[in-house]
This record gives sequence, C-alpha cells and structure tokens, in this order.
Amino acid sequence: MKSLSLGEATSYPQEYAPELLFPVARSEARSALGLGEELPFHGADLWTAWELTWLDAAGKPAVATVNIVVDAASPRIIESKSLKLYLNSLAMTQYASWSDLRAVIVADLSRTAASDVDVTMASVTPEQTIATLPGTCVDDLQMTATPTELDAGLLRCQSDAVVCETLHSHLLRSNCPVTDQPDCGSVLVRYEGPKIDPAALLTYIVSFRRHNDFHEACVERMFVDIRKHCAPAALTVYARYNRRGGIDINPFRSNFEGSIENMRLWRQ
Repeated sequence: MKSLSLGEATSYPQEYAPELLFPVARSEARSALGLGEELPFHGADLWTAWELTWLDAAGKPAVATVNIVVDAASPRIIESKSLKLYLNSLAMTQYASWSDLRAVIVADLSRTAASDVDVTMASVTPEQTIATLPGTCVDDLQMTATPTELDAGLLRCQSDAVVCETLHSHLLRSNCPVTDQPDCGSVLVRYEGPKIDPAALLTYIVSFRRHNDFHEACVERMFVDIRKHCAPAALTVYARYNRRGGIDINPFRSNFEGSIENMRLWRQ
C-alpha cells in the first residue's frame, strides 16, 4: 500500500478527473478474517464529504455537503484520499444543475465501487444538529490490560445472563495503511447475548491504537472478533470516524439492524 502514489505528495487537479478515483478490493482484508462470499453481516459505509464546490451554469461557485452510501456488499471500497482529489477536481468545472453534478458523481463512484452508490447533496447550513451516541459510554472504566497491539483475546463475557445492551467509546484510534496517519473516532456496539465485560471491550477497542487498516476493515474485524469471543445472537458495530481531508467515513455492520442513523458527532 505505501508504495502507491496515494501515499506520496500530491498535486491538486484543476479539471474534472474521474481517473483519480482508486478502488480497493474488500476481499483481501476479509480473507484475513476468514470471511468468504457469504458474509455474517450486512451494512454500509456512510461517508460525508464537507468540502464539495463547483461552478454553476453562470460560472458562480456553489458549495454543498455530500452524503455517500456504499453498500458493504460492494466488491470494492473507494480510497479516501482519491475521493478527496476527485471531488476537488470538480471545483473549476461548470454544471448546469445540482442534478447534473449528482448524476456524474453517482456514475463515477458506482463504477469505482463496482456497485450502485447512493449520493445525496445538501445545502450547507450552520444549524446542523450535533448528536450523541446512544447507550453507555465505557471510557471511564479501568482497562483490564495495557495493550500494545491488536488483541481479540482481550474480549470476554462478564456473565452468561442474556442482555440487550448498547455500549460506546470515543477512544477508537487506528492508522491509515497508506500514510500511517492516525484515524480517530467513536464506536458503538449494540448486541443481544451473554453480557460482555465492558472494561474488556474498552481494552480491546484501545488495542487498535497501532493497528493499520482502512476504517471499513477495522469495523468488520471488530464484528468478527466480538461475535467469535462473546457469541452474541444479534450484533451491530458502528464507527463514526473524525473527518480527515474534509471527509468522514462511518462503517455500519449488523446481523439484525437494517439501517442506522447517519448522525454527526461532536468531533465531526
């Protein structure tokens, strides 16, 4: 990954450049988790791009935010820096209408992901609501260990009593496999099953601190690890990463919830 041009200094294009979009196959990260074509979850990657700008028919700049939904069943993800460069390439390009621009973005992203991608454009308003994750925050608990590397063996159940519970943490940190830059965010775990030890869950989340992987792969690893070590009958893992390069990426994986709120958290 680090040998790719994506990890090098980059010049910003001044004209529409769809060739900048870079696909990454999901299969490599999933095969490392023992996942085949039949996945134990469904879900989506919810992206928000905050810095879209282009020229309208009269040549006047326009701005918007863009919500992008990539189905977890798509064969490929879109590398985030390439998306940033692609969106930036629209800045000096004229479009007759918002719908014309949206159609271009939908076509380009769908081709890159090899699957239909949903795109919604919204006017920028200063009154956007800041949301909070539901459930109990585990961040004030004492960790069960001091992890120096990712360790799924840290996970354990507190009891065999079956509970329905939502836990979350704001201490998630992983690293980009292309640039080594840190990706910080929050993560929600909602489940029904034997009660998970919340301090052990916190320690496991913290163990991602030096782990290099894409946002989507980190969430899928969490789902697989929690399912393996804690055996919940129902499980959702949802991460809200802080924006980097004007884009936040928020993977959602579940085996019982069809969708989840695309919220905006305090650090986003």
